[in-house]
Amino acid sequence: MKCRAAIAYEVNQPLVIDTIEVDGPGPGEVLVEIKATGLCHTDLHAIEGKNSDMINFPGIAGHEAGGVVVEVGKGVSTLNVGDHVIPFICSECGKCSYCTSGKTNLCLEMFTGHEKVSRCSHAGTRLFPFFDLGTFANYGVYREINLAKVRKDAPFEQIAYLGCGATTGLGAALFTAKVQRGSSVIVFGLGGIGLNIVQGARIAGASIIVGIDTNPTKEALARRLGATHFVNPQTLGEALVGHLNEITGGGADYAFEAVGQVDLMRKTFECTKLGWGVCTVVGMSPSGQPMQVLPIDLLLGRKLQGTAMGGAKCRTDLPRLVDHLVEKRFDLESLITHKLPLERINDGFEMMKRGESIRSVVVF
Repeated sequence: MKCRAAIAYEVNQPLVIDTIEVDGPGPGEVLVEIKATGLCHTDLHAIEGKNSDMINFPGIAGHEAGGVVVEVGKGVSTLNVGDHVIPFICSECGKCSYCTSGKTNLCLEMFTGHEKVSRCSHAGTRLFPFFDLGTFANYGVYREINLAKVRKDAPFEQIAYLGCGATTGLGAALFTAKVQRGSSVIVFGLGGIGLNIVQGARIAGASIIVGIDTNPTKEALARRLGATHFVNPQTLGEALVGHLNEITGGGADYAFEAVGQVDLMRKTFECTKLGWGVCTVVGMSPSGQPMQVLPIDLLLGRKLQGTAMGGAKCRTDLPRLVDHLVEKRFDLESLITHKLPLERINDGFEMMKRGESIRSVVVF
């Protein structure tokens, strides 16, 4: 099958829009017509060569999408033609020791090197799916275990956002940190993920939710989604941690870093309450950069943890989140600031770099 796609041929070069040839689905695989795909900072980092994990050039970037099943391969038992689906980085085979542990949303099938399996080509050159997905194409072949079947009355642009950014933010608060009612929360970075952490904290019943961002235009939306306070760190300098401790009464019960900067991760950790404060690292930093913390902070009860895709399981949790979306328990429509044709995908990334968008979505 031929379709249009945005091809990443070289590191840190604009994506090339052209026609590609997509393979048919093999055993355990499904051919999906992608209706909408979101632009995530993780895609930008991959294209720029800042994150080498699960990335192989030349390839198709993109990992945040919604679409419709058009063909199923041999052995596929949970999906049928016409089903609406969300591709998801975290597979859920349901059989491995990780899936059956009840302790994580990770799956051993994520680490089998499947991202090196090419599902499409351009002019005789095989292309590899970034993050084992590669959704910047109108059609794609994905493993059944990486597809969540969801209800059909949810908008494709919004379920695409649940394919990464929205779920990562909501899940970080609800699934990973398990924010408790009446608690205090600090969120560093009010982008497409951070604003959903704010929503997750509101849903959980947090009484203090402090949103932090260097862009003052984020304040109004953050407050509408649940933030009780807004802080621009540029106006406080070295006094930032002290100011946050004053707001939260000695440190936050829960703090989240949603930017992907190791220095900011350390500062987020320092803003948690001694004894039981939990810092959750959500942002993805460039590969190989270490984060330093003082052991005394750990000895005094502060906890440091990370989260992959918000701790959400692909086929178990995404359908429930789509139910909550349709029931209007949280708002994604306000966070999708731009809807673009595929031909403007590079413009979308430029807007991302300039901080002019919260979430841009390519609509096929």
